[in-house]
Amino acid sequence: MSRSGGPGRARPGGAGGPGDGPLALALELSDAVDGLAHLWSVAGQEASMRLSPHQLRALRILESEPGLNLTALAEGMEIGLPTASRLCDRLEAAGLVERVLHPRRRREVQLHLTGPGRQVLAEVTSRRSQALAVTLAAMEPADREALGQGLRAFLSARDGGQDGATGPATSRL
Repeated sequence: MSRSGGPGRARPGGAGGPGDGPLALALELSDAVDGLAHLWSVAGQEASMRLSPHQLRALRILESEPGLNLTALAEGMEIGLPTASRLCDRLEAAGLVERVLHPRRRREVQLHLTGPGRQVLAEVTSRRSQALAVTLAAMEPADREALGQGLRAFLSARDGGQDGATGPATSRL
């Protein structure tokens, strides 16, 4: 967990004190993100095909932008071209991605999800959604609504007030 001491712990400075500022909330949010990342990872690893977070991210990007070339995928993932190439080699060997020659540019290869690639993504999405739903169901309805409002405000502030103005690499938290 993060420096705030874990969920349910009192914030530095106590209620109404200096611990109620953005830094204290950032520490609490860090704990929540750690918990969410763990839930997210465990749910993803329980899928029929275990993939690394990098592999899942690559599949998600290719799902949202079919036909990207290797350079565009590497840029979208903010990784080097050799790393992206090895990643695609593994995904192709697993039957999740296929490389197809560009119809007009013979030197360019496009990347496409295969049927099994789409199935793995659907399974991981379902497992993650179910795991989140279990946790959200344990919350009071007012707390769920407050969480939703807070998340929308957070995303709006992060995006500078622009709705849906994120690219493929940042469109998912």
